[in-house]
Amino acid sequence: MARGRLRVLLGAAPGVGKTYEMLAEAHQLSAAGRDVVIGIVETHGRSATAGQVAGLETMPRRSIRHRDVELTDLDVDAVLARAPEVALIDELAHTNAPGSRNAKRWQDVVELLDAGIDVLTTVNVQHIESLNDVVEKITGVAQQETVPDAVVRAADDIEVVDLAPQSLRDRLSAGQVYPAERVDAALSNYFRLGNLTALRELALLWLADEVDSALRSYREAHGIDSAWQTRERVVVALTGGPEGETLIRRGARIAARSAGGELMAVHVSTQDGLRTVTPGALSSQQQLVASLGGTFHQVVGDDIPATLVEFAQSVDATQLVIGVSRRGRLAAALTGPGIGAGIIRSSGDIDVHIVSHSAAGGRLTLPRVSGGALGWRRQVLGWAVALVGGPLLSWLLFSLRTEESITSDVLAYQLLVVIVALIGGLRPALFAAVLSGLTLDYLFVVPLFTITIAEPLHALALVLYVIIAVLVSIVVDQAARRARAARRASAEAELLATVAGSVVRGESAPLALVSRAREAFGLSGVRLIAPDGSVLATDGEPLPDRAPVLVPVGEQQGGPRAVLELHGDELDAPARRLLDAIVAQLAAAIEHTELTAAARHAEVLAATDQVRAALLSAISHDLRRPLAAAMAAIGGLRGAGRLSDADRGELLATADESLSVLTRLVTDLLDVSRVEAGVLAVSLSPVDAADAVLSAIDELGSGPSEIDLNLDPDLPPLLADPVLLQRVLVNVIANARRHSPEGSRMLVTTSRLGAVAEIRIIDRGPGVATDRQETMFAPFQRLGDSDNTIGLGLGLALSRGFTEGMGGTLTPEDTPGGGLTMVIALPVAPSEPEVVS
Repeated sequence: MARGRLRVLLGAAPGVGKTYEMLAEAHQLSAAGRDVVIGIVETHGRSATAGQVAGLETMPRRSIRHRDVELTDLDVDAVLARAPEVALIDELAHTNAPGSRNAKRWQDVVELLDAGIDVLTTVNVQHIESLNDVVEKITGVAQQETVPDAVVRAADDIEVVDLAPQSLRDRLSAGQVYPAERVDAALSNYFRLGNLTALRELALLWLADEVDSALRSYREAHGIDSAWQTRERVVVALTGGPEGETLIRRGARIAARSAGGELMAVHVSTQDGLRTVTPGALSSQQQLVASLGGTFHQVVGDDIPATLVEFAQSVDATQLVIGVSRRGRLAAALTGPGIGAGIIRSSGDIDVHIVSHSAAGGRLTLPRVSGGALGWRRQVLGWAVALVGGPLLSWLLFSLRTEESITSDVLAYQLLVVIVALIGGLRPALFAAVLSGLTLDYLFVVPLFTITIAEPLHALALVLYVIIAVLVSIVVDQAARRARAARRASAEAELLATVAGSVVRGESAPLALVSRAREAFGLSGVRLIAPDGSVLATDGEPLPDRAPVLVPVGEQQGGPRAVLELHGDELDAPARRLLDAIVAQLAAAIEHTELTAAARHAEVLAATDQVRAALLSAISHDLRRPLAAAMAAIGGLRGAGRLSDADRGELLATADESLSVLTRLVTDLLDVSRVEAGVLAVSLSPVDAADAVLSAIDELGSGPSEIDLNLDPDLPPLLADPVLLQRVLVNVIANARRHSPEGSRMLVTTSRLGAVAEIRIIDRGPGVATDRQETMFAPFQRLGDSDNTIGLGLGLALSRGFTEGMGGTLTPEDTPGGGLTMVIALPVAPSEPEVVS
């Protein structure tokens, strides 16, 4: 029996129309004569989706009783017995009811496919297993129901049911996705515009990768080696040299010319690790690639052209961008055509762009043959071998000379030249070549004991000696340079890695650098001294009988930022170069420390000044008003004999009200000072959100005419301080009531989002501009309120402080259609473990 075909409709989020599209396609298949049945469809109360069910045969659901609850689910046995051509199975990632035949619905689908039944199903991108953690980072919601990627990728057809994010929000606002009471919470959480845009892009990228994978599988199955240019993929080859930025920007322009073009940069590292790059260039180029929307890759291989082409072919690249060689023409003639020619030969269908740049080699640039890479000991040994070995070899060969020995004599002198080149480099090798050529002509070439070049071949032999010496010296010099560079890079990497590890473990950066510098250079002591003479960091003991080496660290107006004291043996040139890297890191660490301290000090001063000014203003105005009213009332009571009972009662009420206001203001000041000082006493316990909301409304004296309630009856208790929570709710609801237009109604809702419960207070007032939403939580802020009877402007500051003290958050959001929504998010209280009898 042939296996059934699987067609998956993939959506970026709930509500994009997957189920509706599945039912519409089922109607088309039925009209075409196919036997189609609905195995299971979830309409979620959407009238348009429910209308599409009409006219299609629907299989009865299987009922399962679990914990005294009646559950219904897909009846796999009934669908298998019915054996339709096509079965509609909604929500592929759904978890079946306990006691079902399979734990997951996708396992039911696999059974139907094995039975030869075609299946049309739906799934959202957040339920794909490999994307689950990515979606959680985007939305903040962990999905419990997932389907393995392999199940979805095994589908014969995958189609993205696409809907623009704003169109989905409009559909949600119109009540076409969720009931009206869930709309505000959904728009403000999962269905934010940024979330939907990211999920949509994630779905499209996942499908694009699936298309690429299918194309590669098809090509492998049919033995197709050439690249199929379904979209432009531009690979830029980076050497780590200064030309990298030019190549990256050129590659980005090539990729931008076609819709959906991709930019990839790749650097090939040799397995021996001796290929050097410009320090820091590769890191900055990697950042440039990321800023241009590309990706950076690093691969290892000794054959650079083959490795580059192999990488380009593995990613189905269509364009390969490389730079003109930095070698000169003469160097290229001596050492071969180079990497570019090798890439062009093996690139196949991939277009290769060779880009000129400012670092390209000159016309007649000679290869660098400086002997500086070899130590002076090796050069002296090379001279000694040439001066001593030349005469000894001449004496030996002359004593054994025959008429037929000229060939062996020439090879012996050539061997001497090679040995001298290997030991001492260019200068001793040139000396040995000239000396051996003259000696060979003087002692072994007729006429003997004369330096006469009668034959052109003799002159050619001397030239060959010199060429051999130069070429061997170049090889030795390059090998020595690479070995030295490798040792230096290894030492620097090891040192910096050790420093980084020390900082991660909690050490300060200056102390870690000082300590590792002493260890790396074998010094007896190292100290970092500030300009004022104070010791910033020290390690080891100074030598009293020897003056230290002083190295300036960083620059600032008036001199260095600090001075590094080195106690011990003087460092050689390679060690000084390594020390330069440490000094640069020290300068950066000191500057960062200074800037951080200055920023913190400035922030504290600014906040202190702001609070001080606001406090003085509050005391001079807000506290004075009730105090003046109380004093006036008490002053009037002194003449109580001349007052009527009604006047006396009014004065007492005024004094009582003013003193109550004064007490409340002073209490708020004390509370905000405790919040600022971090000494707020919090006692957490399970609290019922509905009870807290109702108690706050009762305290405010608000009634059903002002506030609508939509409280989730299944919301578990919150973990909060009941007293502080009620104060937060009173402050926030009072603030919302004060800013609500006359005749409008506020809405208070409760809902759960994972392990967090949310209480939302929604008003239809003027709202608050986005750039000022954080400002309103600062103490003594009224945001334009002109009513001075409302207090010091501490209500929201206290509410946020109380909420954060309970481990929650208080955040503002724009109310769809106008107004402000305040969201109080608190953790759900841990449930008590069930007692199993």
